[in-house]
Amino acid sequence: MRFSLAALALAGLSLTAAAQPAAPPDSVYTTPQAAPRPVGLVPMAGQEARSTKSFGQLGKGSNLTLLPIPVLFYQAETGLGYGLGALLSGRFSADTLTRPSNARVQYWTTTEGQSLIQLVHSVYTPGEKFYLNGEISAYDILLYYYGKGPNTSSANESETDYKLFIINQRIQKQIAPKLFFGAQYRFTKITDVHGPATATDDKTPSIFYNEGRLTARERQNTQISGLGPVITYDTRDVPLAAFHGNLLDFGATFNGTGLGSDYRFVRYQLDARHFQPIGSNRTILAAQFLGQFHTGDVPFRELAGLGANLGGTLYNNANLLRGIYEQRFRDRQMIMFQAEIRQKLFWRIDGAVFGGVGNVNNYIDKFNLSDTKYAGGAGIRFNFIRRDRVNLRLDYAAGTGSSPGILFAIGEAF
Repeated sequence: MRFSLAALALAGLSLTAAAQPAAPPDSVYTTPQAAPRPVGLVPMAGQEARSTKSFGQLGKGSNLTLLPIPVLFYQAETGLGYGLGALLSGRFSADTLTRPSNARVQYWTTTEGQSLIQLVHSVYTPGEKFYLNGEISAYDILLYYYGKGPNTSSANESETDYKLFIINQRIQKQIAPKLFFGAQYRFTKITDVHGPATATDDKTPSIFYNEGRLTARERQNTQISGLGPVITYDTRDVPLAAFHGNLLDFGATFNGTGLGSDYRFVRYQLDARHFQPIGSNRTILAAQFLGQFHTGDVPFRELAGLGANLGGTLYNNANLLRGIYEQRFRDRQMIMFQAEIRQKLFWRIDGAVFGGVGNVNNYIDKFNLSDTKYAGGAGIRFNFIRRDRVNLRLDYAAGTGSSPGILFAIGEAF
């Protein structure tokens, strides 16, 4: 979002968070001497009778926490937005070797009539035998469109308004320690596509209706359906906010008429992440490379894009180059690298500084160094659920071709 001000009632949330079970001193900031494990959730022997549930805790062993989260934001194109979300976090068994799962649901609407209802989940079954990751989202959204390619002009800023429905699901089985293999299915549908005849300056003809690379068919209702394999090697200690470990994820999605898709194309995606402490677990280096590549005929809404805060499961729940407006630069091929330093400050408050570079092009062999886009910023983190390292994130960021803005989210950017 070009300018998004998301605010929480932090005082009230602090009281809620204070009611959560406190981890042992520095437990989430101390590297285990043995094999890495998440913080344990099982009471010590003899403590069961004395244990009490804190606000939001569920289940006999209090392994799960369900908490409400208010949503409030502002952006130029949609006006004031407000709504409510909820976060379910924890383990679905007493097995502390299984990493925490989470599910998030949210609903918001805006004074200009836009809305979102969404469920996103990442679930590890007991023993991590299976990994389930997916989303169901329904948007009524207004976004600016600048055209395709690496050299689009801000003067061409044009409104696009449409309804978007997404179903995305991965089902993977552990085939070796920390190695998962399975299938992914993605369905997207856009309807009621329209926008003004002129750009936001009310003078220039809208690029959405006058771009040579955007066909009239792409501006109509479009349904995309694709299926393909995915393989993931994941040694992160806690996926929502890793202190150490790596992620290497590769998938291919084959979209075709046999699956009900209006367009035929193949999407390949490689996602590589690395996390390590610097000196101690009070300072964490996080880095990510992501490449998305397409063959075939790809409609504008399915192109790879720099600047992604609404990408959801398309980019494995990562935000790409915060500071660049949502898909400000889009094309069939995209590469991106970003890094972040996360620093423990005091109490439940952490800080972060981040930056990244990226590029898009129609052809994979045409990437030009001079077309590189830049983004960066800084932010604060509030440790909402320390047991599962669930952070509330507030970032100030700026990037190429975009106005600076403030972004709010649950969980780290990657």
